[in-house]
Amino acid sequence: MKLLPRLLAATLPLLAAGCAGRPTQPAYDLVITHANVVDVETGRVLADRTLVISAGLIHQISLPGAQPPAAKRTLDAQGKYLIPGLWDMHVHFRGGDSLAAANRNLLPLYLAHGITTVRDAGGDLTPAIFEWRKQIRAGKLAGPTIYTSGPKIDGPKAFWAGSLEVENQAQIDKALDSLQRLKVDYVKLYESTISREVFLSTITAAEKRGMLTTGHMPYTATLREASARGLDASEHLYYVFKGCSAKEDSITQAVQRSLGTARPLGLFAVLPAIYRTYDAATAARLYQTLAKNKTAVVPTLYIQKLLAELPTTDHSRDTLLAYIDPRIQATYARRLAGARAQSAATRAFNQQLSAKFMTLVPALQQAGVTLLAGSDAGASNSYVYPGTSLLGELELLVQAGLIPAQALQAATINGARFLNADQLSGTIQAGKEADLVLLNRNPLQDIRHLRHINTVVAGGRVYGAAELRQMLQAVKYSR
Repeated sequence: MKLLPRLLAATLPLLAAGCAGRPTQPAYDLVITHANVVDVETGRVLADRTLVISAGLIHQISLPGAQPPAAKRTLDAQGKYLIPGLWDMHVHFRGGDSLAAANRNLLPLYLAHGITTVRDAGGDLTPAIFEWRKQIRAGKLAGPTIYTSGPKIDGPKAFWAGSLEVENQAQIDKALDSLQRLKVDYVKLYESTISREVFLSTITAAEKRGMLTTGHMPYTATLREASARGLDASEHLYYVFKGCSAKEDSITQAVQRSLGTARPLGLFAVLPAIYRTYDAATAARLYQTLAKNKTAVVPTLYIQKLLAELPTTDHSRDTLLAYIDPRIQATYARRLAGARAQSAATRAFNQQLSAKFMTLVPALQQAGVTLLAGSDAGASNSYVYPGTSLLGELELLVQAGLIPAQALQAATINGARFLNADQLSGTIQAGKEADLVLLNRNPLQDIRHLRHINTVVAGGRVYGAAELRQMLQAVKYSR
C-alpha cells in the first residue's frame, strides 16, 4: 500500500515538467554512480551502474557510460559493491513497557550492520513497535523497516509475557480476530503450553483467513502435519530435526503419553533420542514435503552455536555489550545460569547438536526448501547482538555449505518473498525501495565482506560511515 504514494511522488516531478513545457530535469534526491550492483538472484555483478533515487524509490538504473542526471546528492561508489539491504528474519522486541526505550535504542545497531528490514517474531511491545514503525517511515527515527507478528499465540499460562492464550476453537478465533485488528504481518505460534490439536487448528484457521503462520512446534505434533495444514515457516531447526528421525512417530507418541505424568517430556529431553535415530532417507522425504508445501525454514545457526558455547565463553568484554542497556543485559542471566549449571555430558551433546544442525542446511537448500536468515537477537537471548549476529548467521550458512549468493538470498529476496513484499524490496531494481548497502569488497567472493560497510541507504536516506558511528555513539551506554 505504501508503494503507490511513493511512485506518485517519484513521477510527479516528471509530470510537472512535462505540463510546464520545460525541458528541465527532475529534482532527484540521490544519484549513485559507478556502483557494481550485486544481483542476488543470479549471483552476478552488474558493473558500473548508475542508480537514480527519488522519494525513497529507485527510479532508474543506467548502464555504463550514461550521463547521470542532476540530484540533490550524488554518491560516487568508486567501483564498490552495492547489495540490497539485509533482512533479519527473526528478532525480538520484548521485556515490557519498562524496556521499551531500551529496545528502541537497538534499532541503530541493525542499520549500522547493513540490516534495513527486520521481522519481529513476537513479544509484548506491540504498541511501541507500531509507533516506531510509523516514526521510521516518516523519517523521524533511524531504524530498519519492521514487520511484526504482534503477540505470540500459545497455550494457557504461556511462558512469554503478552502471549494470546488459546485452548479451544472459540479462543483461536478470538485471538486471530485481535491480530487482524492490529494488522499484524503474520501469526507466530509458540509451543510452551499449547496442545497439539490447538496448534494445528490455529494454523488451519489462520490459513483460511489468508494469514501467514510461523512457529515453534510442540513435540506432540509433527512438522509434516503442520506443513500439510499450511504452516508457512518453521523457526529454528529443532522441529526439522525431529522430522528427520526414523522413530519420529514413536517419539511423538511418547511425548503425548508423558503429558499426564509428573515428568512430561519436552524438546530437550528427547533430543538425544532424535539424534541417535536420525536417518538421511527420512530427512530427504521431509525436505521434499517442506519444499512441496512451501514451508520455509529459519535455521538460526548463530544462536544455536552461541548457546552451545555459552558455558565456556566469557562475554564480559564483548565490544557490542556497550550498546546494550544494562536492563536488557539483566535478562541474559537466566540463560547464563542455565548454561553454567549444565553437566559435562550436556555440554558435549550441545556441541554435537550444533555440528549436526550445520549438515541440515545444504540438504534443505538442495531440496528446494526456502531458507530465511534470522539471528534471534533480542532481550533474554544472551549476547546475540542486533546486527552482527545476522552477519554471523550468514557466515555460518556458508560454512555449512551454501555459496555466498545463496546466503545472501536468504537475507534479502527470500525474506521479501516470504512476506509478500518482493514487488517492493529484496533486490536492486527500478521501482523498488532504495534500501541499499555499499560494501568495500565483493560479498560473492567472501561472505565476510559484508562486514566492510561503506554506506547504508535506508528508504533513500544516506548513512555514511561517520553518520553510522554517530548513531551508535548516541545509544552507547557507559561501561
